[in-house]
Amino acid sequence: MLYQFGTGPIRGFAVTLTLGILTSMFTAIVVTRLILDLFCRRRSFVSIKMLQLFHKPNLDFVNKRFIAVSLSLILILVGMTSFFVKGEKNFGIDFTGGKLIQLKFIPSVSIGAIRRVLKNVGLGKSVIQHFGSENDFIIKTPLEVKDNIANLLRRSFRDIDITAERTEMVGAQVGRDLRNQALLAILFAMIGILAYVTWRFELKFAVGAILALVHDVLITIGAFAITGKEITLPIVAALLTIVGYSLNDTIVVFVRIRDNTRFMKKSNDKEIINTSINQTLSRTVLTSVTTLFVVVSLFYLGGEVIHDFAFALIVGIIVGTYSSIYIASPTLLMWNKFKSKS
Repeated sequence: MLYQFGTGPIRGFAVTLTLGILTSMFTAIVVTRLILDLFCRRRSFVSIKMLQLFHKPNLDFVNKRFIAVSLSLILILVGMTSFFVKGEKNFGIDFTGGKLIQLKFIPSVSIGAIRRVLKNVGLGKSVIQHFGSENDFIIKTPLEVKDNIANLLRRSFRDIDITAERTEMVGAQVGRDLRNQALLAILFAMIGILAYVTWRFELKFAVGAILALVHDVLITIGAFAITGKEITLPIVAALLTIVGYSLNDTIVVFVRIRDNTRFMKKSNDKEIINTSINQTLSRTVLTSVTTLFVVVSLFYLGGEVIHDFAFALIVGIIVGTYSSIYIASPTLLMWNKFKSKS
């Protein structure tokens, strides 16, 4: 999905992420197992010490669920109100339509150099990408731009031959079609997740996971509306990344809840869920902090092209960690209460 809906650096991110996931799976299953087997053959090897941020935490997460849900509803309400008030202003060129210009530069220049020129005239958020060779570029600007982009660039790059090979108008209808495709992509991702988690666990786990994912996506979209950032195709890719990250964290907690349900047969649902969250808390925080470190680096060092993408990931990772504890897990408790009453 990232590769399908992304452009430029986002596609590169998708390829790198895919290779990273496959490599990580291989090393975890094969290499790490081999190293552990070798260590276990040594008589001096007795135990494995893991980094624990919290030593046997015993926090009462479940009883704070109503406060957490109230906070989430407020954030979603404020964000969605801002989103609907702004309407079309929430969306970038990809979804509202714009002017598409294909230019050839001889010799070639960098995308960053082109963006710096456009930024000086208020067009810094234009979509700029290579098309075919390194000399060919496609630039998308808003429809209301009246300046001749080719002439503007010729004045800045006097020693470079710039040829305008085509100019097209991308209408609002095309933008609406892309918007619908983006919504369908997120919807299909949710349906796939619902089916997989239901098969792997139970329906109640799948419902909890989907509620958490919808919660994360709505808060992230609300954050964009409040901060005045535009939603573009790369941001849709970021939302899909958030869905994947949040689900991964939620599944870790769910696995522990499922296991503890077998071992803690004398405990009630609240105790099982609280114990499970506390047992995975160190892992959750460590994973979130290390991931945030990378994404914050992207935010500050990745340049303007990837800035909004990284902002979406920062919000999504924070909210995704929160939702796996306070949204997904308590849903199981409410589901069991509802089933017992019915």
